[in-house]
Amino acid sequence: MNILYLGDVMAEPGLQLIETLLPGLRKEYVVDCVIAQAENVTNGKGLSRADFSRLRAAGVDACTGGNWTLHNEDIYDYLNDPQQPVVRPANYPAGTPGQRYKYVKTAKGNILVISLLGAIVGKDSDKPTDNPLKVIDDILEETKDQPKIATIVNFHGDFSSEKVIIGYYLDGRVSLVVGDHWHVPTADAMVLPKGTAHQSDVGMCGSLQSSLGISLESVIPRWRDGMRTTNQLETKGPMQLNAVLATIDPTTGLATAIQTIRKLS
Repeated sequence: MNILYLGDVMAEPGLQLIETLLPGLRKEYVVDCVIAQAENVTNGKGLSRADFSRLRAAGVDACTGGNWTLHNEDIYDYLNDPQQPVVRPANYPAGTPGQRYKYVKTAKGNILVISLLGAIVGKDSDKPTDNPLKVIDDILEETKDQPKIATIVNFHGDFSSEKVIIGYYLDGRVSLVVGDHWHVPTADAMVLPKGTAHQSDVGMCGSLQSSLGISLESVIPRWRDGMRTTNQLETKGPMQLNAVLATIDPTTGLATAIQTIRKLS
């Protein structure tokens, strides 16, 4: 089966890009399931129920989470509902809104979808999280007897070393480990020795000529002059869609191939 994972959907430009390109991508690559990183969808921070509905209508089957997932309380009911295919990072502390993982139904069987939060630099660096390696161990043990044809792990973090480690740590135990949060794709997509597909960072869906989806004009003075500036989304110019396509053997739950997909519009 073919699983398409879309990089961070960055605000309205990324959402419109998905609405335009995803139906064609599903046909071109014979995709069985589409999963999108959706923590930046609504104005660049979090995900609203309205925008979640737009992603679903465009052909997204499930949404993963990151450090902005809890920004919009509007989505909390969906995070708590096992029937709504949107997750928050599993290693947030007990009592955080949302379930640690969810199953996504497809025509070929159920897919287990999990998000983990790695180290985040800046103002989110001090937010409490549980150890992601221990949390994923607990989840895989808890779900080992549940029927599924694939297990997808999204790792949302800043450190390249941590993103590599989680891939090899889970090699042979899950189908795909895909990192994000940088909004810049890495050139290391591969099937690891024991059969897990991995890429350190898948990149983003949104503005191409920008700083991670933010206008250059609003960012350059910050770096050049030390000014305190407000991020302004870049909504004009060419757009980019970055994704990975993993081919999974549903009898083993392991990957046979992975390829990066990059579309400019």
